[in-house]
Amino acid sequence: MITIKDIKKIYQTKSGTITAIDGVNLDVQDGEIFGVIGYSGAGKSTLIRMLNGLEVPTDGLVDVNGQLISSARGKSLREARQSIGMIFQHFNLLWSRTVKQNIEFPLEIAGVPKKERSARSDELIKLVGLEGRGDAYPSQLSGGQKQRVGIARALANNPKVLLCDEATSALDPQTTDSILDLLVDINERLGLTIVLITHEMHVIQKICHKVAVMENGKIAELGDVLEVFRNPQEDVTKRFVKEVVQTDNTKETISHLVEKYPQGKLLKFTFVGESVEEPIITSLIRNFSIEVNILQGQISQTQKGAYGTLIVHLDGEESELEKAVSFAEQQSVKVEVIKND
Repeated sequence: MITIKDIKKIYQTKSGTITAIDGVNLDVQDGEIFGVIGYSGAGKSTLIRMLNGLEVPTDGLVDVNGQLISSARGKSLREARQSIGMIFQHFNLLWSRTVKQNIEFPLEIAGVPKKERSARSDELIKLVGLEGRGDAYPSQLSGGQKQRVGIARALANNPKVLLCDEATSALDPQTTDSILDLLVDINERLGLTIVLITHEMHVIQKICHKVAVMENGKIAELGDVLEVFRNPQEDVTKRFVKEVVQTDNTKETISHLVEKYPQGKLLKFTFVGESVEEPIITSLIRNFSIEVNILQGQISQTQKGAYGTLIVHLDGEESELEKAVSFAEQQSVKVEVIKND
C-alpha cells in the first residue's frame, strides 16, 4: 500500500542546512493502522506530509497505492490526493460553513453533483456519530465533535489511505479514546489504511498494529506494537513504553518494596499476549507451600494482544521458594527476581 524508500528532506536556511528526514525506509501494508511516534523535532510531521505531497523529498521515493507521490506534480498530484484523506490536530474546519457543508466541501471541489454530495455527507455524519448536528457550525461543537467532522470530511472522497497528523493532541483523555475507537471502527468497516503520527504512546498502544519510533530524522526502532512493548531496544523507545506500562516500576518504588519485604522472594512477572490469561498465581498457590502476596500490577491492551507486569512477594521455606521460582520460569512469562532472601 505505502512504500517509502531512502527518503531525505533537507532544508536550506540562513543559519545553515537542516536535515529533517535522513534516509527513512518504511512499508505500510493494506488495511494496517501504522503509527509513527517521536518527540518534537524528530521529523514525524515532515514524514507524514510527504505521503500526500505537502512536502517533497529532497531525495528518495514515496509510493502510495501505486502512485509515485514523490514525483507527482500538478494534475497528477491532485488526482493522487483523491485517494488520500487527512485529519489535523486543530481540525482546519471552515467556520462559516455548517457540519454538512464542511463534509461536502471536498466533493464540491471535485465537481460531484449536489444531490450526491448531500447523500454522501448524510452517510458520513451517521458514520462518525454526529446525527442531528448537520446544521450546526464549528463554533457550536466540542473539540471531539469538530474532529469527527474532520474525519468525515477526510472520508468524503472514499480514500484508500487516511493520514492523521497529531489528531488527538488537542483533546482531553476521554475524548481522545472516543476518537481512537472511531478510527479503529473505520479501519475495520472500510478496510482503510491509516497512518498516524503522535507523541503519545497511549495512542500507539490503543489502536496501532505497527509502530516506527523516530529520532533525529531517522527510524530508531520499527516493529509490531506488542513486540516493541515487550522488548524495546532503543533508549527513546524505552522512554515511550515506560509512559504507559512502567509508571509505578520506578527505582524508588522497587527500593521501597525490597525494604518492606526483607524475607522471601520478590518477583516481577512480565506477560505478553496469551500468557496474560495464564493462572500463574493460582498455580503457585496450589502447587507449593508458600504465601503469595500481589503487590502491584498493570495490564495494557494493544491491537495484537495484551502486555502486563505483576510484582509479587513469595514467602515460605527456602526449598519451596526455589521450586516455585523454577516453576514460574518454565511458564510463558518472563520472571525477574527483584530480591533474593
